[in-house]
Amino acid sequence: MNSLFKTTGVSFLAGLAGAAVWTTINVNEPEQFLDYPQENKTEVSFASQYQPVTNHSTSEVPVSFVDASENSTESVVFIKNFSGTDPRRYSMFDYFFGGGGAPSQQVSTGSGVIISGDGYIVTNNHVIDRAETIEVVHKKRTYKATLVGTDKNTDIAVLKIDETNLPAIKRGSSRDLKIGEWVLAVGNPFNLTSTVTAGIVSAKERQINILGGDFPLESFIQTDAPINPGNSGGALVNVNGELVGINTAILSRTGSYTGYGFAVPVDIAMKVSNDLIKYGEVQKAIPGIEAVEITPELAEEMNIKTLDGVIVTHVIKNGAAEKSGLKRNDVITKLGNQLITGKGSFEEALSYYYPGDQLPVFYLRDGNEKSASLQLQNLEGGNGVIKREFYSSGLLGARLEAVNTIEKDKFGVDYGIKLTGLTRGYLRELGLREGFIITQVNGDPAKDPTKVGAYLEKFSGRLLLEGVASNGQPFMQSYNVR
Repeated sequence: MNSLFKTTGVSFLAGLAGAAVWTTINVNEPEQFLDYPQENKTEVSFASQYQPVTNHSTSEVPVSFVDASENSTESVVFIKNFSGTDPRRYSMFDYFFGGGGAPSQQVSTGSGVIISGDGYIVTNNHVIDRAETIEVVHKKRTYKATLVGTDKNTDIAVLKIDETNLPAIKRGSSRDLKIGEWVLAVGNPFNLTSTVTAGIVSAKERQINILGGDFPLESFIQTDAPINPGNSGGALVNVNGELVGINTAILSRTGSYTGYGFAVPVDIAMKVSNDLIKYGEVQKAIPGIEAVEITPELAEEMNIKTLDGVIVTHVIKNGAAEKSGLKRNDVITKLGNQLITGKGSFEEALSYYYPGDQLPVFYLRDGNEKSASLQLQNLEGGNGVIKREFYSSGLLGARLEAVNTIEKDKFGVDYGIKLTGLTRGYLRELGLREGFIITQVNGDPAKDPTKVGAYLEKFSGRLLLEGVASNGQPFMQSYNVR
């Protein structure tokens, strides 16, 4: 049984990079695109209460995609992310596109999709990552956008512009999407606005190990519709022009399209977007278990007669699963009405539920079929929704938020304020980085993001910060602040 805890699966020989287009802006010089690498290896690269609308037949191949294009292109916007560079910063984008040098103004471009007439736009988190200013271009008009919220676990972000009567895209259902069905990718590759490409759905529930976050949710729609840098955050639509996915990543040897594109299913994207708009963060429903994909080797070792489902490897103490009687080595085959074919479908099925929901679970134990009912929990171990407190500050150049229960357990702290969304500002100049957790400020406990943020904005003199870095290493540092 030791092999149960070994990492299994097929890995992509890949570096990670954004499929947003980056360019450096120098004073008195026009924008210049950077060359894409020509490395001889495969790159997996980033390309930003659901109510499904319609279901449609896939039996007929459309004569043209004119109607689908006309129904979707006006709902896709061009996004510009203005940020500063710093030689101390390094990311997946630097690896892919090059980087370094003196601090300068930088702009990345991508796409977004209008989801409501009053100005809400969904895109990829990596499209607007580290943005100091975000601009949205629609029908040749430029708007300053406000960041509503982000979710690294799904690479989804929501923006808001001050406008009304916008052409919101029609929504389809990714759960009804079939392999072999025609789809269109709509976006702004290489700054070429309102570009449409066509292909078919090649696969569903793909996991490509590209997302960050504490609970990465990968159940991508795979398509051969050409997706290139700048398509990130754009629309994947069906033959009716209905949104079925948010284009996110490409599988490529060059950084440009040579193979497959991957999109976040619209059902997941809209659940995440609605949560960000309503609560400020995604309402993650926790079943209280850890699970792995069933491989042929594990199936043989454990005498499992199927490769469908997931194997429970750990049951969290006092969690939902333990209370319902689930045990280690149980094989989960169905959640609610959703058959579980692997880790991707397992995570996707859970993503549609909220803390407090009752979820029927069907599983195998020693070859016998069993069932249970889980009352799903939130990240704090309760059953209600969470509205996380946070404080955003342009002066500090960061968003400050209180750590959750899982972060407390992971880093061994009782409380703390986590730093996210770092841009040019006070905290980065002090040498702090994304994901740092501050536990003490001048000897006082750091518990309330608003109080800590307001204190740091006004403080001058000798400043002592204590906490934990994102790698788990404790730190204590003093500064002279003017």
